[in-house]
Amino acid sequence: MPRQPTRRSRSPRSRAAATRSELDADAKRSRSEREKPVPLPVEGRRRAVVERLYPSVDGGAFPAKRTLGDRVVVEADVFTDGHDLVACRLLHRPLGASDFAEAPMTALGNDRWRGELVADRLGRHELTVEGWVDHFSSWRRDLEKRDLAGQATDVDLRIGAELVRQGAARAAGADAQALDRAAERLEGPQGVADGDLAARVALALSPELRAWMERWPDRSLATRWDPPLPLVVDPVAARFSAWYELFPRSAAAERGRDGEPRHGTFRDVAARLDYVAGMGFDVLYLPPIHPIGETHRKGRNNARVAARGDVGSPWAIGGREGGHTAVHPALGTLEDFHALVAAAERRGIRIALDLAFQCSPDHPWVREHPEWFRRRPDGTIQHAENPPKKYEDIVPFDFDTPAWRELWQALKGVVDHWAAHGVSIFRVDNPHTKAFPFWEWMIAAVRAERPDVFFLAEAFTRPRPLYRLAKLGFSQSYNYFPWRTSKRELTDWMREITSGEVAELFRANLWPNTPDILTEQLQHGGRGAFVQRLVLAATLGASYGIYGPPFELMESDPREAGSEEYRDSEKYELRHWDLANRPSLAELIGRVNRIRRENPPLQHDRSFAFHAIDNDALLAYSKRGMDEEDDPVLVVVNLDPWQRQGGWLELDLEALGLEPGHPFQAHDLLTEARTTWHGARARIELDPQSVPAAIFRLRRRLRSERDFDYYF
Repeated sequence: MPRQPTRRSRSPRSRAAATRSELDADAKRSRSEREKPVPLPVEGRRRAVVERLYPSVDGGAFPAKRTLGDRVVVEADVFTDGHDLVACRLLHRPLGASDFAEAPMTALGNDRWRGELVADRLGRHELTVEGWVDHFSSWRRDLEKRDLAGQATDVDLRIGAELVRQGAARAAGADAQALDRAAERLEGPQGVADGDLAARVALALSPELRAWMERWPDRSLATRWDPPLPLVVDPVAARFSAWYELFPRSAAAERGRDGEPRHGTFRDVAARLDYVAGMGFDVLYLPPIHPIGETHRKGRNNARVAARGDVGSPWAIGGREGGHTAVHPALGTLEDFHALVAAAERRGIRIALDLAFQCSPDHPWVREHPEWFRRRPDGTIQHAENPPKKYEDIVPFDFDTPAWRELWQALKGVVDHWAAHGVSIFRVDNPHTKAFPFWEWMIAAVRAERPDVFFLAEAFTRPRPLYRLAKLGFSQSYNYFPWRTSKRELTDWMREITSGEVAELFRANLWPNTPDILTEQLQHGGRGAFVQRLVLAATLGASYGIYGPPFELMESDPREAGSEEYRDSEKYELRHWDLANRPSLAELIGRVNRIRRENPPLQHDRSFAFHAIDNDALLAYSKRGMDEEDDPVLVVVNLDPWQRQGGWLELDLEALGLEPGHPFQAHDLLTEARTTWHGARARIELDPQSVPAAIFRLRRRLRSERDFDYYF
């Protein structure tokens, strides 16, 4: 084999020379680039600066959230160089509209400005702020200073006259005529140096002239924040709602002839609506209502092999009767479902449907679209698992499939189908295990057509994926509330989700239990734990839910020690619930939900504040209403489900909007007890064996003994 020529290595001296040569070449290139002329801006006279626009999520990459009827507060820094004054306007429009509506902004000090609008239309909107140098206001300010110092001159007024004449050219109708006349009067008589200077100054500083000029400002050199910030306006139920979950197949009022639970139907659920409405719930959430597969069907208590007659898990969706757009034949027909939706609406209840994007091996799509599922080397479809847990009765979709476009469209079609049948709320099963880009597209596509639809994420996952789902369009989310039990845990967590940027994008829906979660506290805490968690969920969050009837009947038996699974779980078998002949929290739940409806501060998660109390077993927090006339609500909860606890409460009167030195009434809405408090300190005692919490309405209008007599 011929020897390949080799490159001679350079000596250290030659390498150094080469390096210098390369550096010289680089320097020449850099100098050449530096010598290129920097282009002039398109308009160098645009001097106003607009910065730090709020509300913003990731710099405007994702929309902030509000609900219909909310006041939307927008703030920005607007300033300029030198001593000129600036003016600005808030601009807003529905996405796709050609023109912006405008709202005034007021100065807060230190170059910060604030404006407000009302979210009066569902869907996506755009917000921006436009600022400009206000030459007229700057001239008017300086003239006022000169006048006070006795230095106002004819020249000063003629400068103002020219600004007013320019305003007249921009104006229309009567305003244009009024400004023309004002400009003539400011100029004064021809050939007379001062010409009644005092009258001209008075006109220049008059509020009428100022109002005319503010209506017709010179915005030709205005600076606009671009691109506009996105805002999404959800239905009110996305901010404030009380959810009740039940399994339709366990809704039968009577047992079967053999004494075993009878398979419930949509008609049985309709018969249960008065019970749900009586507890004050406005959302009824149904787990999957579709046909259930038979292959690898799970048995009772999650047994790997089903016995004869076992009904399987509703989340193993799809069988010979159909898939995600079909109903389980034992539940009834699609017409029966329509009747249920209509009956619920008459009672002020909206139906929420489970959206579980997964299939049983018997789902028609497994046969019709095998490319949508992941295959193992032996040719079998990969079943779902979360090692060491295995879900052999479920096969997940493969979101990495080359056929992803067809898969996405089919899944959106499921939502479209049920939305067309009256469902406007979807509880989404494990969205964090599906592709983020899919959710961003699907939710935006659905809501562009149906802005009244919204989605709840069942995402028990890490904070960043949790918040990412909220950014992508989920209006509400499950969270770690079930496992936050100590004062420190609850305080840190609530501060995180109700402040800063997180508060603009994330809405927590608090659930003390779910079909998957029976916490250790509920297993061992007795009635006190159930009541404590109810009050915490219903008052910490504007939206909350319970899985019933197990919650109100205080079911607390786990499948085995150390498990959070219910024994004899409805996920795998039919249950019969004796609602009339067991101890129940139904009446108390109804009272708590009534308190929520009657007290606006509990209907949002803003203006949230904690208050000091010298006992770690007691948690105190408050909420204020968006309307200043609303009395604030203070909640104190005993976190110890077994022992009576007491402590001294130190109220943050400023956070409550209360004036020091004025008495106010503390009305406990749970017990109807009323007490007059005269300052920030109060003694609290709570017994979990009776009522482990107090929900106080603080009546701020109590100002004297005369007022005290009025309230009593």
